[in-house]
Amino acid sequence: MKSARAAIALLASIALTSACGLSNTASPPGKSESIKIGAVSSLSGSATFPDSTAAAQAVFDRVNAEGGIHGHKIEYIVADDKGDPGAAAQAARNLVTNKGVVGLSGSASLIDCAVNASFYAKSGISSIQGVGVDPTCFESPAISPVNAGPYLSTAENLYYASEVLKQNRVCLLLAIFGNTNDAYSKAIKSWSNLTGKKLLMEDRTIKPDSDPTPFVLRAKSKGCQAVLYNAVEPAAISMMKIVKQQNAQDMKWIMTSASYTEAVAKALGKSGDGLYANAEFEPFTQAHSPALTDWRKLLTKKKVPLTAFGESGYLAASHMVEALKSIKGPITRESVTKALKSLPPIASDMTGAPYKFGNAAKHGSNTAGKIVQLRDGEWHVASKGWMRYPGKIG
Repeated sequence: MKSARAAIALLASIALTSACGLSNTASPPGKSESIKIGAVSSLSGSATFPDSTAAAQAVFDRVNAEGGIHGHKIEYIVADDKGDPGAAAQAARNLVTNKGVVGLSGSASLIDCAVNASFYAKSGISSIQGVGVDPTCFESPAISPVNAGPYLSTAENLYYASEVLKQNRVCLLLAIFGNTNDAYSKAIKSWSNLTGKKLLMEDRTIKPDSDPTPFVLRAKSKGCQAVLYNAVEPAAISMMKIVKQQNAQDMKWIMTSASYTEAVAKALGKSGDGLYANAEFEPFTQAHSPALTDWRKLLTKKKVPLTAFGESGYLAASHMVEALKSIKGPITRESVTKALKSLPPIASDMTGAPYKFGNAAKHGSNTAGKIVQLRDGEWHVASKGWMRYPGKIG
């Protein structure tokens, strides 16, 4: 863990060094020039998030078809970090120092924030993160994610298990990626301080490719009433298949937003009935939700998958468009950052709290979610309206 952090820190330092002596502002677009917006996303590697930038592209394409921003078309430049810190550092430097992007929107990556947050701040550029995962995404003055993130979602799930479902014997499985360990600890501590309760069992040794059987058997032997797990899609499927094999479906299984996908529902079918997950936005499987009408119509037209990541990219791009439209005069890196920091909170029916960038040292405006549950092989909303975690993390 220490060596991984050191490597990321070194790469971030290199990125910062390369930024020294560079102007904070990209040249304003000429009369016929485009407005360059960038994104650093994981499009290849072990964990990919292509839907976020694809949805953002759909939003920008529509704006361009309608005449652009003050007559300027948006040029969206997406760089693949390949899930590699070195590639992430290089991608950010290329976008900012070579391509001259004036802002970032829709980025979705496990490592972008950890590697590049300091570089972005030094370069005077701001990022509306589509999918923020690393804790740094929520602790930087230069980055404001549209999603709630796995740490708030974990606290929400703990609260839902103990206070809504009234389960007293709550257990937790955590797959730890990068430097996420401390952030999860803060979420657990917040829940414990808020409710006065403690976890019956906690295990942070599980990996996405682990055999779930020993973990399910241990949860049964401990007498867990509810088990929370921050599983990615394949791990969620594997876990719930073992849960059924081991007759452990009497326990409440609650997972974070990465497990809320159509693929999980399809793979598990009725055998996954009862599984809960956290939705960071208006649940995308609600076909008739008025909040999703424009999103669904646009992404369907552009053949972008209808997923939670597609929601994040749509929102990130839409908020960037609002900021760009508010600028009077040249659109530069400096004016975009100023516009984002002075933009009033943006309310949306797709989220339970208004989006805000603001002039703050850290950001985390998405503070609400909805709990969904698999029934008859389909996702249904289980919580009553938006669930706002009443505690404070960190």
